[in-house]
Amino acid sequence: MATAIICLALIMAGVLAIRSSRKRLSTGCCGGSGEAAVKKIKADDKDLTHYPFRRILKVDGMSCGNCAIRVENALNSLEGVYARVNLMETEADVRMKQELSDTRLKETVKAAGYTVYRITTVNDSMTQ
Repeated sequence: MATAIICLALIMAGVLAIRSSRKRLSTGCCGGSGEAAVKKIKADDKDLTHYPFRRILKVDGMSCGNCAIRVENALNSLEGVYARVNLMETEADVRMKQELSDTRLKETVKAAGYTVYRITTVNDSMTQ
C-alpha cells in the first residue's frame, strides 16, 4: 500500500512538472507569447563620472531578458540613477548621483516583482 502511495505521488509530481515546463515553453517566463517585448527605459545621462555612488544588487527571481529589463527599468526610473543589469550574474550595477538608501533600492526592485538579497557598496576611485 505504501509503495502505491509513493508511486502516485511521483506520478503527480511528474505531471505537474511537465505542465509547468510546457507553459514556460509556450508563453515564456514573463507573460504570453502574444505580449510585446518589454521596452527599455534608458538613463538620460550615461557619463559614469557623474555618478559618484555605486551599489551592486544581487537580485533573485530574474530568469530571462524581460526580467532583467524590468529590474533595470525600475531602477532607471529613479531620479539620478543609472543602472545596468547582468542577467547571467543576477546582479544590477546601480550608479547614483545622490546616495539612495539600500531600503529604497530594495523597495524599487520589489515593486518590479523581484527580491534583492544582498547589496554591496562599491568605492572605486576610478570610475570605469
